[in-house]
Amino acid sequence: MSANQSPAGQQPTATYDSAFMKACRREPVPHTPVWFMRQAGRSLPEYHKAREGIAMLDSCTRPDLVAEITLQPVRRHGVDAAVYFSDIVVPLKAIGIDLDIKPGVGPVVEKPIRTRADLDQLRDLTPDDVSYVTEAIGLLTAELGPTPLIGFAGAPFTLASYLIEGGPSRTYENAKAIMYGDPELWADLLDRLADITAAFLKVQIEAGASAVQVFDSWAGALAPADYRRSVLPASAKVFRAVEGYGVPRIHFGVGTGELLGLMGEAGADVVGVDWRVPLDEAARRVGPGKALQGNLDPTVLFASTEAVEAKTREVLTSAEGLEGHIFNLGHGVMPSTDPDSLTRLVEYVHTQTVR
Repeated sequence: MSANQSPAGQQPTATYDSAFMKACRREPVPHTPVWFMRQAGRSLPEYHKAREGIAMLDSCTRPDLVAEITLQPVRRHGVDAAVYFSDIVVPLKAIGIDLDIKPGVGPVVEKPIRTRADLDQLRDLTPDDVSYVTEAIGLLTAELGPTPLIGFAGAPFTLASYLIEGGPSRTYENAKAIMYGDPELWADLLDRLADITAAFLKVQIEAGASAVQVFDSWAGALAPADYRRSVLPASAKVFRAVEGYGVPRIHFGVGTGELLGLMGEAGADVVGVDWRVPLDEAARRVGPGKALQGNLDPTVLFASTEAVEAKTREVLTSAEGLEGHIFNLGHGVMPSTDPDSLTRLVEYVHTQTVR
């Protein structure tokens, strides 16, 4: 039984009635819940101390360290949800893909996938491949109590882009060349990645994650017609695969204002919105039956407290009347962000939205 389910005749679990879970279900909340993408990590001095001398991917396989880093922002900021500390390429590494996360660069793949023969690198992911995830989530749920834990994974398109390009890209020229030029290979690649992503999410849910978020960080590079034809089927397969668990499913991308309706159509319960589209307009694009998450520009946190509060009020005003709203940034916390500004932001949102 997952942490958010409340079966008939049984008492709700600790996280079920949390503000975050209620907002995901579009139910009345005591206050607007807040969490931040990349809240567990680079902006926190305690994170740098905990990870000193430990490579990123190594840190993701140490349950005690994962638990400590995941808990740090909950302790410091008082956020309404924890997000599991990991990286979207962890399941790829776990099945044997030769890759590393290089400081200042990001994930780098030694042998990019460019041909059908290269698909042989992608075998199924099993729970034993990521047993450290199960152990870490067990440690976390014991500590978090009523605070929900969000599991996550990379969406098939973003993972495919990393695998084909061999690392970060601004043009996605190799990925798009395959998408346009060899649609059968592209479809097979994304289908395999959908299975891997779904398996990784299932491990997290079965270990105790209360919700999951799928990051399609690079989907904003696509035109809507290309997304519908070449990406949506694989994303929808991921969301269908975990639907039976009953946990809220969040779908987030960057620069995806033109794709918001399609991203909701893929099957998420909550659609994440970056800072480029006001939430009331995002709700119109997504349509009814979905909660929204977002969407303060992360760079606002470098301005004065008064400016942060003013921009936050704009977001909250735009969210008035939404079926459900989870306050977040429009992208991840930037590394040089003052942690105290995040703590103040959480308190401000809670104070301004108390019911």
